[in-house]
Amino acid sequence: MAHVLPWSAKGGSPLRRALAGTALALALALAASAGAAAEVGDTVRLPAVQLLDGRTLPAGHWSGKPVVVQLWASWCPFCALQNPRLQRLYDRTRGTPLQVLTISIDKSPDDATAYLRQRGYTFPATMDSPALRAALGARKGLPELYVIDADGKVVQKEVGETLEEDVAGLERYARPR
Repeated sequence: MAHVLPWSAKGGSPLRRALAGTALALALALAASAGAAAEVGDTVRLPAVQLLDGRTLPAGHWSGKPVVVQLWASWCPFCALQNPRLQRLYDRTRGTPLQVLTISIDKSPDDATAYLRQRGYTFPATMDSPALRAALGARKGLPELYVIDADGKVVQKEVGETLEEDVAGLERYARPR
C-alpha cells in the first residue's frame, strides 16, 4: 500500500486533488514573483524606510534623484571590504542629488547599529523589510549594489565586492543630468 501525503494530488477525493493543485499553483506563482530580482533596465520604486538612526524617509524622498542602494550584513567579509568605499562615496557626494541607502540583512537591528557605530559609518542604513524585498526582489549575493537613476530605472547592478575605483566611479551619478 502506497502512502499518500495529505496534500498530494494523487489519491484522495477530487476536492483534495483540486485543492492540492490550486495550492501548488499559488505557491509557484508567489515564488516566481518574489524571486524575480531587479535587473538593469527594470523600474524600481523604493518604499518609505525607517533608518537605523530613527529617521523616516518617505517614499517620495527618492523621486527624481539617483540612488545607490547596497545590501549588506555585519557578518559578510566582502561587505566589510566594500563598506569603507561606500562611506567615502557618501562623504564625497553629500549635498549632491545622489542619494545612498544601505540595507542590512542582519537578524537584529542592534547588530547592524553596533557594526555601523564601531566602524564610524554615517551612510543611511535601514533593515531589510518585505517592502524593500518587493521593490528589489530576491537577493543574489552580498554585497549587492544597485544604481537607480532619477527616473527609477536600474542602470547598474553589482553582485559581490565592488573594487575601490568602481565604487568611486559611482560619483558620476551625482552630476545633474
